[in-house]
Amino acid sequence: MPKITYITPGGERIVVENAIGTLMTAAVANQVKGIEGECGGVCSCATCHIHIDPAWMDKVGPASKVEQGMLELEDHASECSRLGCQVKLTPELDGLIVKVVGR
Repeated sequence: MPKITYITPGGERIVVENAIGTLMTAAVANQVKGIEGECGGVCSCATCHIHIDPAWMDKVGPASKVEQGMLELEDHASECSRLGCQVKLTPELDGLIVKVVGR
C-alpha cells in the first residue's frame, strides 16, 4: 500500500506508511491534525478537505459531482481540492503529498 505525506495546517509533515482505505481514514487512524471525518466518509461534511499536490492531480483524478458540490461551500477550495474520504488509496498513489486544509 502507498506511503502518504500529510502536511498539517501548522506545517507539520506526517508520513503514513502502508496507508489503507481512503485519505481520510488513513489520516484519522494516524491522528493527522486537521482531518476530522465527522460524517464517517459519506461526502456530507467536508471536514476532510485537502489540497492535492498539483503534480498528483492526474493520478488522483477529479472530484465527483457530489464532492464538487460540497467543495463549493468551502472557503479555501481550489482546483487541487478534494475530500479525503473520496480518494481511495491505491499502490499508484505511493508518494502522494497532500495539504490538510483544516477548519
